[in-house]
Amino acid sequence: MPKNSKVVKREIDDEVIESVKDLLSNEDSADDAFKKSELIVDVQEEKDTDVEEGSEVEDERPAWNSKLQYILAQVGFSVGLGNVWRFPYLCQKNGGGAYLLPYLILLLVIGIPLFFLELSVGQRIRRGSIGVWNYISPKLGGIGFASCVVCYFVALYYNVIIGWTLFYFSQSFQQPLPWDQCPLVKNASHTFIEPECEKSSATTYYWYREALDITSSISESGGLNWRMTVCLLAAWVMVCLAMIKGIQSSGKIMYFSSLFPYVVLTCFLIRALLLNGSIDGIRHMFTPKLEMMLEPKVWREAATQVFFALGLGFGGVIAFSSYNKRDNNCHFDAVLVSFINFFTSVLATLVVFAVLGFKANIVNEKCIAQNSETIIKFLKMGNISQDIIPHHINLSAVTAEDYHLVYDIIQKVKEEEFPDLHLNSCQIEDELNKAVQGTGLAFIAFTEAMTHFPASPFWSVMFFLMLINLGLGSMFGTIEGIITPIVDTFKVRKEILTVICCLLAFCIGLIFVQRSGNYFVTMFDDYSATLPLLIVVILENVAVSFVYGIDKFIEDLKEMLGFPPSRYYYYMWKYISPLMLLSLLTSSIVNMGLSPPGYNAWIEDQASEEFLSYPVWGMTVCFSLMVLAILPVPVVFIIRCCSLIDDTSGNLASVTYKRGRVLKEPVNLEGDDASLIHGKIPSEMSSPNFGKNIYRKQSGSPTLDTAPNGRYGIGYLMADMPDMPDMPESDL
Repeated sequence: MPKNSKVVKREIDDEVIESVKDLLSNEDSADDAFKKSELIVDVQEEKDTDVEEGSEVEDERPAWNSKLQYILAQVGFSVGLGNVWRFPYLCQKNGGGAYLLPYLILLLVIGIPLFFLELSVGQRIRRGSIGVWNYISPKLGGIGFASCVVCYFVALYYNVIIGWTLFYFSQSFQQPLPWDQCPLVKNASHTFIEPECEKSSATTYYWYREALDITSSISESGGLNWRMTVCLLAAWVMVCLAMIKGIQSSGKIMYFSSLFPYVVLTCFLIRALLLNGSIDGIRHMFTPKLEMMLEPKVWREAATQVFFALGLGFGGVIAFSSYNKRDNNCHFDAVLVSFINFFTSVLATLVVFAVLGFKANIVNEKCIAQNSETIIKFLKMGNISQDIIPHHINLSAVTAEDYHLVYDIIQKVKEEEFPDLHLNSCQIEDELNKAVQGTGLAFIAFTEAMTHFPASPFWSVMFFLMLINLGLGSMFGTIEGIITPIVDTFKVRKEILTVICCLLAFCIGLIFVQRSGNYFVTMFDDYSATLPLLIVVILENVAVSFVYGIDKFIEDLKEMLGFPPSRYYYYMWKYISPLMLLSLLTSSIVNMGLSPPGYNAWIEDQASEEFLSYPVWGMTVCFSLMVLAILPVPVVFIIRCCSLIDDTSGNLASVTYKRGRVLKEPVNLEGDDASLIHGKIPSEMSSPNFGKNIYRKQSGSPTLDTAPNGRYGIGYLMADMPDMPDMPESDL
């Protein structure tokens, strides 16, 4: 190289070093204008792609304040009302303690692998459900939209249940509780007990008549129930205020909403264990009926419960995990949250049946007292001989054991006449076998038990406050599953979108606070989520295992976690889980086809429930809910396959300077990534169009080069000097 060229090279090197020093001093000095400003290098159209793999640069996506906050958010989302009023019912119905074994097996086969999958894709791609599945394959982008639709359907009626809970919470600050006794009706001549209440019970009457003021069928609207309308408005205001800032606002609330239910459940368990009959309830609960494990229905219901208990397919799991750091150990999170969910269900089951055992003991004592009076009456009338009654038994103050002895004696002596005596055996197991779930457990059976607690208003306040927190924790995840994907995809302001979403949901939710609203809640619960969510999760599994590629996904996990996941997950994701999900979908469709679509209506004159079929318009609504929920999947697939929408996204480069940091989204993605995201090969992508230049550049400079190993991972933009002679790239 000529000597003068060496001089020029030295001068250029000095200038480059000086430029680097200027840049570093700019960052480290008190240049507030630079640090607080934001400069975005413009692109033609699309800017929201993911940060380059292996880059040390992170985008300005919100993040959790701590790992504990994130775990509490996932626990709050997965642990909901179903853990308290669905799992205990299934456990009792399907073999008691024997039900726990199929549940645990299916938790390992379906629950944890699919929960781990959703956590992984959210953390890896750092987008909501729409962005995640569009990244995996644009043709399957409808999965994310379907998740959002299902989330919205569920949010519509789930918040109504929170509204009901708010109503009961507000009525609990009274002594005695308003559902403690049947109301009295006065007329001109005398006072009598309300007939509808007398035929049922005080808590049942209060639920159907005072709280819901329910009509006798879904076709009778009955107008709005103004008290429930106010409670629904309050519920949506609470959700909106908690979610308006995203995880920055909802994350702080999680510390209370996720932990408080465990405090209440523990207090209830301790208190219930000190009550008579609680041990009978727990013993009845966990007495295993092993023969029921051979019934397919038990496994189907256990799989369904596992599926919904973890919130699979809703998008909330993906949304929450998208705010994690890329190197977070999401496998540990999946196992931890899944088992916390399981142990919470077991704890809730202990509490529920300890309380129901106490209630059954009280009901049994009343039964024995009433039947003893009947026996005394028969003894006086001579229908039963006094000689058959053991002398040591006093029927005026008889124990349960003595009553059962007398009952058996009378049954043997009066074998033919016994049915005409109408005596009841008064077995505590008969009362415990009356399985209740859902609103029947929370608002009827449990409230009745609490009326017998000492200081019953305090326990009622605690119970309904616990339900409110359980419901809100699940609602936060459900709404996040709607808001995050839309914000990521369409770049709208989160605050405005949250307000619009909640306001619209409240307006639509008015159909649930009519006097017939409870029937619509049942309809949405049965038809808007079950089948669509199963289809969504099957498609998620197929998309990762067969479209993206299970081997590639395992490699991504190895890079992200720092260690290869167990080979167990490879076989679960590729073979076992898809087959199990398809079996569950098939059995659910068959079960739905065999079960006539209908609802339990409260008949006022009979003061009891009666099963009614949906009218034609109701059947149409049921079918429409399922179709609308899954419709985005085929629609997006057809649009992508037929190129009905021009996808000229141009180039994907996006560089942002924010608070002294440089953020980059890659121009070219290698291999499958580019084609998966945009359906294009790299050669079809246009080159970057930079709207502005950042560093010193003399006019007329035709090109910009990027140094490959800059401090921020993107290099520095350097000027091409006009007076510099041509020289090999290696010399520079």
